[in-house]
Amino acid sequence: MELCGYADRVAHVDLTARSVEYKPLPEEWALKYIGGRGLGVRYVFENGPAVAPLAPENLLCFMNGPLTGSAANMSGRLAVVTRSPLTGTVTDSHQGGWSGARLRWAGFDGLVIRGKASTPVYLHVSDGQVEIRDAAVAWGQGVHASVEQFRREHGKKDLSVIAIGPAGENLVRYACWINEDDRAAGRGGTGCVGGAKNLKAVVVKAAQALPEPSDKQAWNAARKRALALIRDEKNVTSPRKGGLSVFGTNVLMNITSALGALPAQNSLETSFGAGAEKLSGEHVKEHLLVADPTCHACPVACKKEVEVKQGLFAGLRMESVEYEPAWALGANCGNDDVGLVAGLIDLANDLGLDAIEIGDVLATYMEATAAGYTAPDPGLRWGDGPGMVETLRKVAFRQGIGDVLAHGVVATAERFGHPEIAMHCKGQGIPAYDPRGLKGMGLGYATSNRGACHLRAYTPASELGLIALKTDGLEWRGKGELVKLLQDLHAFSDSLDLCKFSAFAEGAEEYAAQYSAMTGATFNAADVLRTGERIYNLERLYNNRAGFGAGSDVLPARYTAQPSTMGGSRGHVCELVRMLEEYYAARGWRDGVVPRAKLEELGIP
Repeated sequence: MELCGYADRVAHVDLTARSVEYKPLPEEWALKYIGGRGLGVRYVFENGPAVAPLAPENLLCFMNGPLTGSAANMSGRLAVVTRSPLTGTVTDSHQGGWSGARLRWAGFDGLVIRGKASTPVYLHVSDGQVEIRDAAVAWGQGVHASVEQFRREHGKKDLSVIAIGPAGENLVRYACWINEDDRAAGRGGTGCVGGAKNLKAVVVKAAQALPEPSDKQAWNAARKRALALIRDEKNVTSPRKGGLSVFGTNVLMNITSALGALPAQNSLETSFGAGAEKLSGEHVKEHLLVADPTCHACPVACKKEVEVKQGLFAGLRMESVEYEPAWALGANCGNDDVGLVAGLIDLANDLGLDAIEIGDVLATYMEATAAGYTAPDPGLRWGDGPGMVETLRKVAFRQGIGDVLAHGVVATAERFGHPEIAMHCKGQGIPAYDPRGLKGMGLGYATSNRGACHLRAYTPASELGLIALKTDGLEWRGKGELVKLLQDLHAFSDSLDLCKFSAFAEGAEEYAAQYSAMTGATFNAADVLRTGERIYNLERLYNNRAGFGAGSDVLPARYTAQPSTMGGSRGHVCELVRMLEEYYAARGWRDGVVPRAKLEELGIP
C-alpha cells in the first residue's frame, strides 16, 4: 500500500482455531473509511448483520487510525468495533491513554478477532506478531488485578493492558474494555463480546516509534497550526485555555444544571440544584485533586486524579472523575456525595462495567422502587451508597436482581412492568444531557447509530458556546443540519483516531491538512465531511439490515411530552418530530432508511 501513516498490517485472529493470519490493509478501504471507527465498521459490515452479537462468528475489532501514535495532538485513541449485545446495532467505543498508540507502535492497524476459545485466553501483541496465550490465572480477576498480573509477567515498561472484568466474563450486556490507565471503551457492551469469546485481555508491548509522514514539511506545519489553535490564549473556548485543563470534563456539571439540561433522578428533573456543585469539577479541584495525568500527545490534560478523603471509599486514589460517569452515578441516582461517586466509578472500572449504563440502570431501578413497582422486592432508594455498591457487584456477577439489571435499562423497566421509565434510545441508556434543555442533543440521541450517545454529534459544543459555531440550546430550528454536520465531522475524527476535544479548536480543514500530510492522499475539508458522511451511512445501512427500519429514531416520551419544570429550560419539551424532518432532508434518508440513490452517491456497496 502506498499510503503513509499505516502499518499496512492487520492481524486476523481466529480464537476457535487458535490461529493468526496477517493481511495488508485494502487501500481502497483505507481511502474510503480511513481507519479506527470507519475501518472497524467496514469489517463488521462485511461480516453481515445476520450474525448474532454473542455468536463466535461476530467480529471484535481493535482498530487505530493513520494518526494514532503520531505526534498529532490527542492522537492516542483506540476504537473497539463490533455488533452490540446491548442494542443489536453496529457499535464502536473508544478509549484514551496509550493503548492505541502502542498497538500502532507494535506494527498494526488493527486486530480483527472472530471465534471462541475453548478456555480463557489473552492476546500478546509485540513486534508485528500476535500470540494467543493462556489466561486462566487472570480469569475471574477484576481489571486492576489483571493489569498487575500482566505487568508482573511482561514488565511495566512500554506495556498496555486492555482487559475485561467479571462483568464481561459473566456476559453483562454493557460490559466494557478498560486499559491500565482506567480509560474505558465503555459503550455498547464490547466487553461482553470479549467474554463470549473467552478473551480476557489484549496485552501490547511496544516502545515509541512515531509513524513517518509522507510530507514532513507539510506535516509539521499542519500539526503546529492545530496545536496553536488548541493553545490559543485569545480563544476562551480553546480546550487548553478553557475549563477542561483546569477542572476536567466535570466542569460541565454546574453549567448544565443551571441551564435545566442536567437529567437528575432518571430525568424526572432537569437540574440537581446544590447537589451539582458538590459533584462539580470546581469542587473536585478544591477538595480531592492530586494529579493531572494525560494521554499520548495531549496538551490538554483533562484527566483529574483524585484521592477520596472520607466515607465508604476513604483513602482511595483513582484515575479520574469524568463528567458523564459522575452524572450517571451521581445526579442521575440522586447522589451528591462526590467521594462515593469516585469510588463507584473506580468499582465500575474494576468490574468492567460501562459507568454510564450502570448509572442509568440503577436510576431506573431507583425510580421503580420509589414508585412502588418493585414490591415486595425492597428495591434501591435514591442515593443509597451502600446499596449502590452492593448492586454493582450483583450485576457484575449476575446475582439475584443483578441478573435482570445485567440486561440494561429496557429489561430493568420491563421487569417491573413499566417500560416507559427506561430512558434510552435503541436500547442504550442516555448520557448526561437532557434534551429539553439541549434540543440538538435530543436529535443526536435519537439518530445515533449506536443507541443514545452524546459523542456521535456533540451538539453541546455548539449549544453551550464551546466552538465558534454557536446555537441556542432551546431552539429546535436548524438542529437537523447541525447534527448531520457534527456526525459527519466526528465520524472522520473517530477514524483518524483523534480525541473529540480536538474539535473544540480544530475543524475539517485542520483534519484534512494533517491526514494529507501524513498519508500522501490529497484531502480537503469537503473530502473530510464526505468521508464522514460515507461512514455514517454505512453504519445506518448495517442497522437498517439488522432490523432498525422506519420509525426507529425515537426518544422516551418523558422528553417529548413532559415539560421541564426546572432551570433555564422550564416549560420546554424536545420537538423531535420537527427536527427529524430537517435531519432526514439533510441526510437524504426516508424516515431513517438509507435509499439506494444515497448509497450510489457515496460509493457504498
